[in-house]
Amino acid sequence: MITPKTRLLFLAFLLALTACANRLGPRSVSAEPTLRAPASSQIPATDPRGMPWNPRNATAELPALRAPRILVKKGERKLFLYSGDKLLRTYHIGLGLNPVGDKIRQGDRRTPEGDFYIFTKNDKSAFYLSLGISYPNAAHAQRGLRDGLITRAQYDAIMQALKAGTAPPQNTKLGGDIYIHGNGAGSDWTWGCVALEDRDVQELFKAIPVGTPVRIEP
Repeated sequence: MITPKTRLLFLAFLLALTACANRLGPRSVSAEPTLRAPASSQIPATDPRGMPWNPRNATAELPALRAPRILVKKGERKLFLYSGDKLLRTYHIGLGLNPVGDKIRQGDRRTPEGDFYIFTKNDKSAFYLSLGISYPNAAHAQRGLRDGLITRAQYDAIMQALKAGTAPPQNTKLGGDIYIHGNGAGSDWTWGCVALEDRDVQELFKAIPVGTPVRIEP
């Protein structure tokens, strides 16, 4: 016969198991915090995800950069940050879903190749932080005009923007909105952008100014 005392001990045991399961089981989506990009380009000591201003592969804070420049080698999946001729950082990257070859047209999901510059810094990016790359450049515009992808007026607008160091038109058949941004570098998953780990794009975003040269090689 089950005594009242035995019944109480059994109920207590079941309650203990339930509590343990609640602690170890997966949290609901509604319980997870909402992630937001920093409200301005004045980045705080830690970001909204609680990460300090220090990338995974950095052993010390970056010094002030002299004539900074960026080199991307697509085949190596690497982004190199230079101060003058001195290499300061090497970051692993992800590319477009169609990573081989130069970008030709809108929707081809290729990461462009050639010489560019950073034309904007966006601290409210959907991909954490982002740096705008001045695609299309003159070579892309000339090829696009030759192949009938853009009009003479669009070609002239691209060349005028490049001469002024501003954003070239982003909505032609050549495509646009090519950025260096965060959200992970574990695979080639973007629509043509260069993706970094969030800690790495943090440091890059803080270190370089608008106008920084960017070379993207095959």
